Amino acid sequence: MKKMPLKYLLVLTLSLSLLFTGCQSSEKTEKVSEALGTSSMPTVASFEYDLSFLARDLDAGYDENISTLITFSESGIEVTGEGAQVESHRVIVTQEGTYILSGTIQDGQVLVNAPETAEIQLVFKGLSIHNEDHSAVYIREADKVIITLASDSENSLTDGQEYIQIDDNNVDGVIFSKADLTINGSGILNIVASYKHGIVSENDLVITGGKFNITAEGHGLAGKNCVKIKDGKFNLITNGDAVRSDNGEDSTRGFIYVDGGVFKIKTQGDAFQAETLLQVDAGTFNLKTGGGSANASTDALGRVNSDWGKWGAPKGRADSTAEENTTKSAKALKAGQELILNEGSFTIDSSDDALHSNGTLVINGGTYGISSGDDGLHADSDLVIAGGILVIDKSYEGIEGNTVTITGGIIEVTASGDGINVAGGNNQFAFDRPGANRFIESEISEPYLRIKGGDIKINAYGDGLDSNGNLFIEGGTITVSGPVNSSNGILNYGEGGIATITGGVFMSTGGSGMAKGFSDQSTQYSLLYNLSSVVPAGSEVSLTDFTGKVVLQWTAAKEFSSVQLSAPELTEGTYTLKAGDMVETVTLSP
Repeated sequence: MKKMPLKYLLVLTLSLSLLFTGCQSSEKTEKVSEALGTSSMPTVASFEYDLSFLARDLDAGYDENISTLITFSESGIEVTGEGAQVESHRVIVTQEGTYILSGTIQDGQVLVNAPETAEIQLVFKGLSIHNEDHSAVYIREADKVIITLASDSENSLTDGQEYIQIDDNNVDGVIFSKADLTINGSGILNIVASYKHGIVSENDLVITGGKFNITAEGHGLAGKNCVKIKDGKFNLITNGDAVRSDNGEDSTRGFIYVDGGVFKIKTQGDAFQAETLLQVDAGTFNLKTGGGSANASTDALGRVNSDWGKWGAPKGRADSTAEENTTKSAKALKAGQELILNEGSFTIDSSDDALHSNGTLVINGGTYGISSGDDGLHADSDLVIAGGILVIDKSYEGIEGNTVTITGGIIEVTASGDGINVAGGNNQFAFDRPGANRFIESEISEPYLRIKGGDIKINAYGDGLDSNGNLFIEGGTITVSGPVNSSNGILNYGEGGIATITGGVFMSTGGSGMAKGFSDQSTQYSLLYNLSSVVPAGSEVSLTDFTGKVVLQWTAAKEFSSVQLSAPELTEGTYTLKAGDMVETVTLSP
């Protein structure tokens, strides 16, 4: 086999080096120490929120013998028992107690107008109500209302396209509650919201069971103070947000907490949107937003889609989280302050960012299959990945934040922009593209990318690893198929910044035009090798020591003209580098 010529670059400060911290300049040492000292995981504030479920929320039991029975029919409404009265097409619940509702009415309503201390249970047991000009269930006053979906029952609630308000409250949901609202049980609830929203609570909305089929012109599930979900099956089709909490006046409210359930969501808004905290501890999620990733902010060549973001403003309340109070949003999971994902199974096809936080984003576990028309993961502040299986099949920027710390997990990223990007939306590289994000400037530390562990594979057409600050590799196994063009590189870091490798395995290929090596503060040998010609995609790259042992080996996903690698096993000596048909002997020396 004929050997093709290689152009060997040996640059002591960048390419092929073994340098120890004792060799650092005082200025660079100061920068490294500063970054290391401020790289702890961001503090999350989930303890500030009430994420508990009360025993009463979980208890779907009732005693039919001591309950009031309410039966709807086209001929009228029949009440058997105390605490409810009939006014024309409306039944009014006025006392604490349990009420069992069944039957069908084409122009009816359940109105709860009880003392503010009353706890009321409404059992839906084969109930069908249509109200043409108002909500089907209106909870005007009570302390707490529990809607129980009776086992083996199917219930349906619908409305018309316009509401005639009957008091000073702006009622805008098929189920609308001014009190805390809990829904439990195992039955089915079908809702078609032709006016605006499906289920709305102006206080807490808690769901611990049931099967929900909701189609809404506005939002699907909305709890102003919070939405807490323990269990249930949810099929939500909305033009607004599918699940939403929007109290921006109290820092301990406006949150969403999910600890179970199965979700199938198709929405033109956000699938989940919380003003403060969005935390998921369990659940199965199949989410499609804004027409999916096929409706992307840019095409495969980076050209801007001028129609992106024009999903059409839904009826109802405008988006209210930080930077997007005037722009429609179609993200899968979106938090105004903290997005914390501890477990769960996620399949996401989003036009906008898949996972987005205006503050911090923390992933501790779970499995994620993501296809995004914009960014895969974005945090305005700190982004931390400590575990989980994360596969981003399509994105503009794969993972980005003001700081990015990876300590574990299995991560695969395909990006038309950068694979991992730190604070890149603040610079001109964003080209004012639609969907470009902002970052929170830290007074504590410069932006940085730190990798301490994990199995990471990146296929990027922009920079593989791009930090507009510092870059530190301290562990993990990292494979990068970087850019094929000359305007991006495998590594990129800020002017005046540093990029060090002190541990871990680094295997990468890409274009040679902007090739950058590691800084001289590194304590591990690294090799930057620019080739005289392009090697085709699918070629094997390997480094073999003098005994014939293969130290590193991988397959390049795209064509390349530069190889960059590092491993703890590398020592001073002679190695054989293979890149496709190319074979060359290289010598590592301090």
